Amino acid sequence: MPKKHPCFKAASVQAAPAFLDLEAGIEKTIRLISEAAANKASLIAFPETWLPGYPFFIWLGDPGWAMQFVQRYFDNSLEVDSPEMVRVREAAREHNIHVVLGYSERSGSSLYMGQAIIDSQGELIATRRKLKATHAEQMIFGQGDGSHLAVHDTALGRLGALNCWENIQPLLKQAMFSQGEQVHVGSWPANAVYRDSAYGFGPEVTFAANQVYALEGQCFVISSHAVISEEMVTLLCDTPERARLIRTGGGGSMIFGPDGRPLATLLDERQEGLVYAEIDLGRISLAKIVADMAGHYMRPDVVRLMLNRSPQPRVERLEPGLKPLTVVGK
Repeated sequence: MPKKHPCFKAASVQAAPAFLDLEAGIEKTIRLISEAAANKASLIAFPETWLPGYPFFIWLGDPGWAMQFVQRYFDNSLEVDSPEMVRVREAAREHNIHVVLGYSERSGSSLYMGQAIIDSQGELIATRRKLKATHAEQMIFGQGDGSHLAVHDTALGRLGALNCWENIQPLLKQAMFSQGEQVHVGSWPANAVYRDSAYGFGPEVTFAANQVYALEGQCFVISSHAVISEEMVTLLCDTPERARLIRTGGGGSMIFGPDGRPLATLLDERQEGLVYAEIDLGRISLAKIVADMAGHYMRPDVVRLMLNRSPQPRVERLEPGLKPLTVVGK
C-alpha cells in the first residue's frame, strides 16, 4: 500500500504585537491560536520576539536614548518557566494545535531572542535561542549555542525554527537541512525600518530569503512577520528624524512549498490576519529527488559542515568532594 504522509493546514501570523505589554500579548496570542484552530489549522507560527514585540528602539537612536525603553522591555519579556508560558501551552492543548512562539526570553538578568515549539497536547517540545543577535540587537540580547540548532520529531513531521537573519546564514541552513527538516518556521520582525536606505532590510529580500530556504532545503517554510502599528510609531518617534527611519506596516507573512512555490496570498503589509496553506509532506520527496542538499546532491569529499551541538553552560559547578577544575591562565 502507498505510504501515507502527514497532510495538514498551517497558519502564519501577520499582526502587530501588544508592544511592551506581556499580559495583553498573551491574550492576543491565545486569540490568534483560537482563530487558527477554528479554521482547522494544525500549526500556527508567530513572528520574532512577538512577546512583547521587537525592540525597534535599538535602531532609532543612540544607546542612551534607547535605554528609556529597556527596563519596560525586560519586565515584559517572557520566562520559559512562568505562568504566562503555561497559559500559551494550555491554549495549544485546548485547541489541539502546534505552536511555534517567538518571544524575548528573560533568564536571570539576561535576555535572549527565543522560540518555543509546543505540541498539540501543550507539551514544550523545545526552546531555542537565536545563535547571534544581529547588529544593534546585541545591545540587549545574548546568544544561543549549538544545542539550539535542532530539528524535532512531531506529529506533523520534522519541525525546526530560526529567527530572522539566521535564515540567510548558509551554514546554519545546512545544519538544519542535515537533520531532515520537513517543516521550517522562519520568525521575522516587521520589515519597516530603514526602508529608504537599507534594501536588505526590506520585504523583497526577506521574501526571497524564505523562498530560497524552501528551495534549498526542499522543505515547507512558514514565514511569520510582525506589523508595526500607528501606536508603536507614536511611542517610539519623538522627533521627525526618528519618524523617517520607521514606518507602519512591514508585514509579509507567507508559506512556501518545497519547490519554492508560494502557497498563499500575501496580505497588505499593514493588514493583520492569518495566512493559511495546506501542507502535504509527500511533496518533499518529489523535490529532493532532483537535489537533496543533505543527501545525494552533496560532495562531502570536497566540502562538509562541522556542527557542535553541545550545550555551552555559562558556569560549570562541581559537586562537593570532587576534584576542582584546573585553571589555566588568569
